[in-house]
Amino acid sequence: MTSTPVEYRPFGKGSDGALEQLLAASTAEGFQFIERLVTELATHPEQYEGQGAALLGGYALGQLIAIGGFSADPYTKEQGLGRLRRVYVLPTWRGMGVGRRLVRTLEAQAAKTYRALVLRTDTAAAARFYEALGYAPLPAGGAATHRRSLVDGASVL
Repeated sequence: MTSTPVEYRPFGKGSDGALEQLLAASTAEGFQFIERLVTELATHPEQYEGQGAALLGGYALGQLIAIGGFSADPYTKEQGLGRLRRVYVLPTWRGMGVGRRLVRTLEAQAAKTYRALVLRTDTAAAARFYEALGYAPLPAGGAATHRRSLVDGASVL
């Protein structure tokens, strides 16, 4: 756990340039999803606005250190299913609970609209992270790799 306070708050309009450090770090790690987020925010910012959607930043020491969001899952017709999207924590802040708190904050907001969340990851480290948070692996070949119920006591599959 970090002793530095981290604030999780909406990320959106007026945040131009704030993603530069996350974009550079994610690109250096070989990830493209923060670059996709930059494009999404430029072309379809409404994807993370309104009922059933959010984009949150994690801020520490006056800087954006993490980001993540959720919206309706565009790959299914299942009612009550949201999708966790674009979760990224700067490497220097990993292992301190920042990502866990970000995901739990997103889940609390998503639970107002959705019964479950799905996500897609393509790294073993991220899969372990999400599984430690209660996300169940899904069969290969689908649009999502993991799923978690947001309803107490409900099955995740």
